[in-house]
Amino acid sequence: MVKVFTQEHVYKHPWERVTSAFWRKFTDPENQQVLTYILEVDTLNRTLDPESGKLYTTRAITIHAPGPWFICKLLGQDTCQCIETTIVDARSRSMQLTSRNISFQRFVEFEERIFYYPHPENPNEWTCCRQETSINIKPLAALASIKDKVEQHLVEKTLQNSAKGRDVMERICRYLEAESS
Repeated sequence: MVKVFTQEHVYKHPWERVTSAFWRKFTDPENQQVLTYILEVDTLNRTLDPESGKLYTTRAITIHAPGPWFICKLLGQDTCQCIETTIVDARSRSMQLTSRNISFQRFVEFEERIFYYPHPENPNEWTCCRQETSINIKPLAALASIKDKVEQHLVEKTLQNSAKGRDVMERICRYLEAESS
């Protein structure tokens, strides 16, 4: 069974500021003290479509594997490689990113989709963030008895890391707001 959950957050900042903060999220040394699970971020491709004005970006992200320690021992590594694809459409003021693990796919499939768009009630001042996450522990004889516990651990870790990420984004937004004043 696949665990699917959704989180929503409203940034009381304009879309342009929130999306600018997104690109600074992993590069600021102060953020690295909070986002300790992010080990490395490499931009693989960045393309601007001149006709549509959309920006397409692909990044490789190395994270500290969020699974329980004994799963990391069983798999023989404690890092996980993920691919993140991002589409920014400045004309419609939307940004969508999708992250998927490429490590451990035989055992776990993790997909996260995040959408940033202007708040319908206050589109020039607030930004909605909708995060949809799905986690699928694939059936393994060795893991069948603990599948639910591993899935729940991954859900809890994802929720904790998401909260850290939102806090970092809020801090960067406040910094950008002060910088523009």
